[in-house]
Amino acid sequence: MEKKTEQMDLLMAVEKVVELSKGSHLDEDFFQKAASPLKMIGDTLDLSVEQSVLMSLLIEKSESGYVSISNLADYLQCTTTRIIRYTHTIDELKERKLVRYRHYDDKSVAYRVPADVVEAFKRGEKYTPQSSTCLSCVEFFCSVNDIMEDRIDKGIITEEESISNLLDLCEDNKHLPFVKKMDEYGLNRDEKTILLLFSHKCVNEEKDIHFYDFISFYGKPIIARHRWNPFVENKHILQQLGLVEHCNENGFASIDSFCLSKKAKETLFPELKLTSNSGGKVRNIVKHDSIVPKQLYYDSGVATQVSDLNRLLEETTYRTICERMKEKGYRYGFTCLFYGSPGTGKTEAVLQLARQTGRDILQVNIPEIKSCWVGESEKNIKEVFDQYRMLVAQSDIAPILLFNEADAIIGKRREGADQAVDKMENAIQNIILQEMETLDGILIATTNLAQNMDKAFERRFLYKIQFNKPTLEVRTSIWHTMLPDLADENVRLLAEKYDFSGGQIENVARHYTIDTILHSETSSSMESLFYHCENEQLGNATKRRVGF
Repeated sequence: MEKKTEQMDLLMAVEKVVELSKGSHLDEDFFQKAASPLKMIGDTLDLSVEQSVLMSLLIEKSESGYVSISNLADYLQCTTTRIIRYTHTIDELKERKLVRYRHYDDKSVAYRVPADVVEAFKRGEKYTPQSSTCLSCVEFFCSVNDIMEDRIDKGIITEEESISNLLDLCEDNKHLPFVKKMDEYGLNRDEKTILLLFSHKCVNEEKDIHFYDFISFYGKPIIARHRWNPFVENKHILQQLGLVEHCNENGFASIDSFCLSKKAKETLFPELKLTSNSGGKVRNIVKHDSIVPKQLYYDSGVATQVSDLNRLLEETTYRTICERMKEKGYRYGFTCLFYGSPGTGKTEAVLQLARQTGRDILQVNIPEIKSCWVGESEKNIKEVFDQYRMLVAQSDIAPILLFNEADAIIGKRREGADQAVDKMENAIQNIILQEMETLDGILIATTNLAQNMDKAFERRFLYKIQFNKPTLEVRTSIWHTMLPDLADENVRLLAEKYDFSGGQIENVARHYTIDTILHSETSSSMESLFYHCENEQLGNATKRRVGF
């Protein structure tokens, strides 16, 4: 009987191309042998043969970071000159946002495939970049934040690429007051970029601008200084237009920090209703497609509850339930409390729920709010809910409002409070309780101290899920996931010996990984693991190498 041929999926095709290309010099024989998987990749993703080859190689190599031309040449056992002939093909992939690149000081270039592109490959789908047109002001600055993070925090795009992405974003959203005003002012390319940098710092980070921010963005100090000096000399066009001013420090103008003026905040982004003293809360938005997938382990009871909540938050189900709740006259906001010991996965559960259901997260910075409670507290907490209402109204899918580590705001209220701070805290809790009654959306709070929660909050949380410390079997699974190369008997030994939470196990695994990198301790792995397990238990720390 003839053996049935196994159907090839996209990842299998990529794997086959990578396998055949090793040491092939990309010669004619390789292209003949790889014709079938290359056709499969090309047909699925609308790529040429050359694009399919380079995409496969970059996906294979991007797990270890950026891939240089010489890395590819070594793998293919050919000259770098031969690979350079294909750089135009990589540029085509870059134009389609399938590949990113970065320059190094020696002018060499390296490439990588973004995580969201890899995820599309895993699903066997053609990658389609997220639309950047017709955005709301909040969505616009979320996109600005993504570009700035890629440039400043991650360093995965060049200065020129980041500027092009920012200005393209503006071109795609000419309906926004911010973009209209930039055009009215007649700003050139550099001036628009600097205004975007100031606006990002104000809206997304609530921070002023310093010289080091210019260095972080422009890379080279000499270029940053050239852009910065006009502000120091009070000659920049943004100062002349009244959009940028010196920061105020104890009544005096700072000579080394600048910020957007009240006029700028009122005219450039009126939708955000920014005050002269505080920026918006957009910086606390976590985009669902930026959340890294992570395997979580729960006992059966918690797993069932989290699974049910996941089903509820699927958009079709969520809309249906909301409509039926409205018809019956019930409150239709969903309020959830995740409580339990530290390190049991409460926050990560929220992130994975958001990722799986396509919901962004507006995360409330509770310490930041508390630092301004006296005199400003009621206004700050109201702004949080106002911002959330605006996001719900502007979003196709309602985001999640997350109060992480909410112990400080849902604790028992002070009876007969007569001091100003106590009265202020009670007033804030009253505002939150009222907002929970009328919530249109999804609120999730996490806490380690549910026993201290005020009864009024307890009644208002519709879903309450207790995250327990992992059982022996769950601990075994976590150890195995964190350290997959560890022998099964050693995994079991660690799980039995240490009653750790998932967060503690991750800490030990990270310390162990650092040790193996720094000291090559693979030969004494269990000794190192026992050492870090003992250190993870407070009070058992012992001296060893400095810092580790």
